Amino acid sequence: MRNRLRVVSFVLVVLLVSLLPVYGKVYIDIDSPTIQKFPIAVADFNNLGQTPDGENLSTWFADRLGNALQLTGFFNVIQRKTFFEDQGKSGITAETIKFSDWTVIGAESLVKGGFQLNGSDLTVEFRLFDVVQGRLLTGKRYTGRPGDREEMVLRFAGEVLLQLTGEKGVFDTKVAFVGKEGNLSEIYTVNFDGSGLKRLTNFRSLTLLPRWSPDGREMTFTSYRDGNPDVYLLDLTGGKVRKLLDFSGLNLASCWSPQGRKILLTLSKGGNHEIYTMDLNHGTATRVTSNYAINVSPVWSPDGKKIAYVSDRGGSPQIYIMDADGSNQRRLTYQGNYNTSPAWAPKGGRIAFEGMVNGTFQIFVIDEDGGNLRQLTSSGRNESPSWSPDARYLVYTSRLSGRHRLCVMNANGSNVRILHEGMGEYMNASWSPHLNLY
Repeated sequence: MRNRLRVVSFVLVVLLVSLLPVYGKVYIDIDSPTIQKFPIAVADFNNLGQTPDGENLSTWFADRLGNALQLTGFFNVIQRKTFFEDQGKSGITAETIKFSDWTVIGAESLVKGGFQLNGSDLTVEFRLFDVVQGRLLTGKRYTGRPGDREEMVLRFAGEVLLQLTGEKGVFDTKVAFVGKEGNLSEIYTVNFDGSGLKRLTNFRSLTLLPRWSPDGREMTFTSYRDGNPDVYLLDLTGGKVRKLLDFSGLNLASCWSPQGRKILLTLSKGGNHEIYTMDLNHGTATRVTSNYAINVSPVWSPDGKKIAYVSDRGGSPQIYIMDADGSNQRRLTYQGNYNTSPAWAPKGGRIAFEGMVNGTFQIFVIDEDGGNLRQLTSSGRNESPSWSPDARYLVYTSRLSGRHRLCVMNANGSNVRILHEGMGEYMNASWSPHLNLY
């Protein structure tokens, strides 16, 4: 689909020149702890061709784009029933828009567009305007087939995010997780909007801990398929699976190095749970920790220079940080008597984890120097946090009132939504890198 979808940026030179003073301006500070949702209007799209709009694409494009922007948690999409403008007759250029009709309803940005059907070809134009300044911010023209329209919408949603927040967002990502029914579990993936559920394994066993490679082409996991918890590698492009490690005892794959050449492991082959690194090119495992206590759940920092992990050497499971070679070990968490499952933010600076509060687990975030501890969840049991690649969101597993769910929230704990539900239990959430889906 990507090969046949043509994309054209059509912001004219004269408009680009006029935009130079504000190029790169970020309208929404998503890192602010008091972020207010940005008011944006998405008008019905105009039929620019001669073919009748038999599928009501005019409303479909507006609805689907509005829903995509709403999912991000950064936008307040204004209801179209409040619009003053006659959407069916107005144009899609700055010269034809009466911007005062949009400012009066509180909009600060506006998306307008049009489409044209010509047989089996579909061309769609999207334009984003700054309502306050009365100017075009960006525009895209996509040409493909009617079946490509979902991709067109998500691509432009990314362009809106880029213009207003400085990054394209995570519409081209997936979340891997373990879905458990009874004593059996398999690995699944789902899109950022909850669509596209796909099962990756069919081992009819206990299969756990999916972890994406940095390029999104491979995944490690642990499975009891052959009776022992062994480490496997799945080629996501071709579906081929091969076993990496099958030492007697526990073999848990935990995290890929930022360069994708090594993985972190927890192995019990020496009699104790210790952390190892494995070179994927040579298949050699090198021990990193050597301690009488249990050492598990290692994750690399984004630069690969440090490792966060869990140890009970102080009497209870707590999160520690060490250099990548095992030196300079220090304790990170002190509040609470059970903290585990560290996840290092992709841009560094913060570590998410699950900690026990009043007998149940909740999601926390702490600065990597040990300061600024924040509890993000408080209802039900919440575990297994994993960051989106832009560090704006956390996915996690949740159980509330007996119902198990896979949930997503903004990194400050706001905008919680259910990503998937309906399975017996959800475990081991893992967010993919950018996959260039759109």
